[in-house]
Formats: sequence, structure tokens, C-alpha cells
Amino acid sequence: MTSQRNISEFILLGLSYDQSIQIFCFVIFLLCYVALLAGNLLILISIRCSPLFHQPMYYFLIHLSLIDICYTSTVTPKLIGDLLVERKIISYDNCMLQVFTMHFFGGIEIFILTAMAFDRYAAICKPLHYVIIMNRTRCNLLVLAAWAGGALHSFPQLSMTIQLPFCGPNEIDHYFCDIFPLLKVACTDTYIIGVLVVANSGMVALVTFIVLSVSYGVILFTLRNLSAEGRRKALSTCWSHITVVILFFGPSIFIYLRPPITLPEDKIFALFYTIIAPMFNPLIYTLRNSEMKKAMRKVWCPSVFSKEACN
Repeated sequence: MTSQRNISEFILLGLSYDQSIQIFCFVIFLLCYVALLAGNLLILISIRCSPLFHQPMYYFLIHLSLIDICYTSTVTPKLIGDLLVERKIISYDNCMLQVFTMHFFGGIEIFILTAMAFDRYAAICKPLHYVIIMNRTRCNLLVLAAWAGGALHSFPQLSMTIQLPFCGPNEIDHYFCDIFPLLKVACTDTYIIGVLVVANSGMVALVTFIVLSVSYGVILFTLRNLSAEGRRKALSTCWSHITVVILFFGPSIFIYLRPPITLPEDKIFALFYTIIAPMFNPLIYTLRNSEMKKAMRKVWCPSVFSKEACN
């Protein structure tokens, strides 16, 4: 298919037409974005400046925080700015860039979460071999594989989208550029492309979710062999991971693993994996993690930590 288009921009219809709702959403999402940046930067700096950086779980967590910042920054600043203007415009080139970066960083996040699940499996199910299995070289390879996986996922998505001809309507019923809303305004039969998107995005999300569910199922089954203290510590970590997986994969599967149509609910569900999940990740990974809280106190309140250590 040869790309043909006579439009240079798209109009995003956003979350709501109501001005008062838009102002309310502006305040809420601005606070969410600031909290997201602060929380993830706090985790990133705290781990990088503490001995936790040399532990595989926290090594992956620092990459997850970095990806969360990049991922949500492809959408949220534009969304916040658009809530203050009547006409929400995005150029064709920026729209294609948004499609690519969303799927690129989203793909990396999926594979980082998979690497974190593998790390927990090795730590709980293979404790005697954990240091050998999760050495720094293997951790680096898993992170590199996550970036490669994100690229392999996103480039076909961009390639299919950039070939779509747009010759008429340019209104996208969403608050960011995604493939299904773009298929709706393309002036060609998009059935095959829609099936390919489901096979790519939908199946990647579903298969990864199944793998993660089985992994955590095995981990939880193995916990019965641990001591009460060991079970408590392992459960605290695993439930944090499981919560993040559900928040991210549930809405993603709902949107991408179905016939290529758009629903009014899509915009609400998309908020979960573009803003809500990345915002809650720092809270989920720190509130019940004593090592993380200790590292944060040591990095940000060294005098207080020293007094506590002396006592």
C-alpha cells in the first residue's frame, strides 16, 4: 500500500467536551504527572545512590522507573496542555511519533516486568543458585532484550500506521494517537491491518500476562516451603509485582485483544496504563518494602538514618 494523505494534522477530541470537566481533569492529571515524576525519580535516585543498585530486583526496578517516566511523558504533557485549549491539534508527524514511542516504551515495560518476574522466580524457587542465575551480565542482557523487544514490537506498528492513507476526516476520538482510532479515520479497508495489530499488541499482552500469571502462581505455590518470616517477606514483594501487572495488563488486553474497533470506554481504560499504573508504581514498590524505605532514608535523610543506626 502506498501512503497517500492530504491532511497535515489531526484533531484530538479528548476526554470530554465539558469545559468544567476539562478544568477538573487538568488539575487532577497535572498533580498525577508531578507525583509520577517525583515518585519515579525518587526511586531512581535512591536505588542508584545505595547498595540496592547491585541487587537484581532493584536493578530492574530502576529501569522500570525510567521507562515509566519516558512512557507516560509521550502522552501526559500533551493531554494536560490540550485540556486548556478548545481545539486540540497534533501534527501528522507528531502523531506518528506518538504511536511509535507509546508502543516502544510500552513494549519495553512489558519485558522489564517479565524480567522482574523471572528474578522473583529465581530468588524464591532457586535460592541456592540465585546469585549464579541472576548475575550482572544476565541482568544486563535481560534489559537489553527488553529494549530490543520494544523495538521489534513498535517498528511494525509504525510501519503499518505510516502507510495508511488519510484523505478526509481528521478527527480522532481519543486524547492521544493510537492505531485503532487512526484506523477509523483512514480512507481504506483496514481489516487486515486491524488483525495484524491484534496479533501484535493483543497477543503480546495476553501471552506475557499468561506467562507472568503462571510464574507468580508457581512462586506462590513454592512459598509454602518457606518459614513464616520468609513467606511474609516474599509475599510482600510478590503482591507488589502482581498489583502492577494487573493494573498495566488488564486495560491493555481489553483494548488490544478484540476486533479492531473503538469504544467510548477505551479512553478511560487507556488512563490506567498511560498515567495511573506508572503513578502508583513508586507507591506499590516502596510502601511495603522495608529495604527500599531504608535506602530512601539513608540517601535523603542521612543524619536521621545515622542517629537511628546508633540507637
